Amino acid sequence: MNLDILDIEYKLTNEQIQFYKEQGFVKLKNVLPPDIIRYFNTEISRKVNQLNTNEVPFEHRNTYGKAFLQLFNLWREDRNVKLFVFSKRLAQIASELMQVNGVRLYHDQALFKEAGGGITPWHADQHYWPLSSDKAITAWIPLQNTPLDMGPLEFSAGSQNVITGRELSISDKSEAVIKKNLKVNNFPQVIEPFDIGEVSFHSGWVFHRAGANTSDQIRKVMTIIYIDKNMTLKEPENKGQLNDWKTWCPNAKIGEVIHTPLNPILYTK
Repeated sequence: MNLDILDIEYKLTNEQIQFYKEQGFVKLKNVLPPDIIRYFNTEISRKVNQLNTNEVPFEHRNTYGKAFLQLFNLWREDRNVKLFVFSKRLAQIASELMQVNGVRLYHDQALFKEAGGGITPWHADQHYWPLSSDKAITAWIPLQNTPLDMGPLEFSAGSQNVITGRELSISDKSEAVIKKNLKVNNFPQVIEPFDIGEVSFHSGWVFHRAGANTSDQIRKVMTIIYIDKNMTLKEPENKGQLNDWKTWCPNAKIGEVIHTPLNPILYTK
């Protein structure tokens, strides 16, 4: 196995960049080879098992808690996971899709949807982020083949400019309100399986969800959130944004570039 692929450029086409610009997401085949995915499946799963402290019985969790096990900034906990999160290949894709000159890390998170896990309600990630522009993007990296019964990520194509629902955190209410608005306005809902090595990238404002995991296996996903390397911090507009400021970019100052030890530049042209 050759880990050098993590830092080798991925050739994006103009069509793929334009698709992301118009639709707010794009799915890319063969971003990483299967042996690399399998290796990091093992490494990330090991760290998740070590760090997971969720002892609440499944039946006593709320909708958010039933959606997935969620652990953050694993790059700070394990040097092998750091190699993955700091991949120049993935950061280069993020930078080119957003058409910026480089990207910083916002944070990473492992999202493990347990067998029998519930839906992830409709939402827009940037509801939680105190960021001054829309130049933020998430790489959603399944650590195995992800058929429809495992609950792959679903997108509302082109919804990144929709305002209704941006004020809602992930909840039963966000599922109902956003679903209704997107349906009324005829935004296409894209629901597709993911092959091993396939990665999606989505805008912070595009609406997305995931179905329940009705399989007998854990749906394991690693996500990496990137921001424009020149992104500045804005005044938080809700409790989630205030929490993100304190947690993922501590000591950053409102109106200034988010340059902290937790937000290193991962790629620059």
